[in-house]
Amino acid sequence: MDDTADRTRPTFSRRSLIAAGTLGAAVPAIGGAATLAGTPARAVLSVTKRVTIYAEALPGGLFGYGLQPGKATVPGPVLEIYEGDTLEITLVNTTNQRLSIHPHGVDYSTGSDGSPLNDSYNDPGETRTYVWRSREMFAAAGRRLMPGSAGYWHYHDHAMGTDHGTAGVARGLYGALIVRRRGDILPDKQFTVVFHDMTINNRTAPGTPLFEADLGQRVEWIAIGHGNLFHTFHLHAHRWVDNRTGMLESLSDPSPAIDNKDLNPGSSFGFQVLAGEGVGPGAWMYHCHVQNHSDGGMAGIFLVRNADGSMPPGAEEAIHRFQGHAHHNPASHTDHQGAGG
Repeated sequence: MDDTADRTRPTFSRRSLIAAGTLGAAVPAIGGAATLAGTPARAVLSVTKRVTIYAEALPGGLFGYGLQPGKATVPGPVLEIYEGDTLEITLVNTTNQRLSIHPHGVDYSTGSDGSPLNDSYNDPGETRTYVWRSREMFAAAGRRLMPGSAGYWHYHDHAMGTDHGTAGVARGLYGALIVRRRGDILPDKQFTVVFHDMTINNRTAPGTPLFEADLGQRVEWIAIGHGNLFHTFHLHAHRWVDNRTGMLESLSDPSPAIDNKDLNPGSSFGFQVLAGEGVGPGAWMYHCHVQNHSDGGMAGIFLVRNADGSMPPGAEEAIHRFQGHAHHNPASHTDHQGAGG
């Protein structure tokens, strides 16, 4: 059932997944091949990166993905590659459940689809390799360009519980997948936020993640939607541009600046901000802006510390107030508490 017979792959940290491409950061993503209509651009410094991921049971009925045995989290690790790279994932299923790993935004064969439809999954205790490919944009007819793989995507189980993997997604088997263009700016800090039904990363307030950065640090947010409800993601005191990176590409870039965006099941987006830029340090809220969702516990804190890492005046008091707020989760939704990342 494997795409490759080699199942002994080394593990990698998040940063090492993209380190091989960093040296090519100043090289344009589009090579000369892009001038030929319908011909994909030739990848610059493209590599095949290999990573082992362990699917594990967690306390509270949750499941997670991890880069090392015993280190699974909810969400799972952020996986990053550059356009043109291939990612080989050896998934080790340590659980007693059927499960898989299915990506958004990249290319793969039916054998790496991660769905029971294509007989692509791990039985309990099974190890299987999935191969995901990425590509750069290429020229098409009519002076148009076909898109490449660059974007803020995500991955998730597609096999646990039902033939669509409903139970696996609900119980924490998901994570962020980033495909960068060469030359993209890398962040200092990175946060993954998953809105799933009435939870954030399978938690509700006041137990939602508290994310921290120092004033002026470049922070990357990856927002992912799952479940059965529609949400909006709002970040207090910070704004970003509604395009691929969250930053303006030029003085004439017409992309609008926003601080609130729809985050619905299966969707994802990302952006970068400078922590506290223009507003200073403090305890800033992030939350779903559907009002009864935020009242029900879909809210958390983005703590911007002083530039030296110290706690800014009033921030600790604000966090205590947040922890004391009443959050009334509607009875029609389940509160999925558990381990998080």
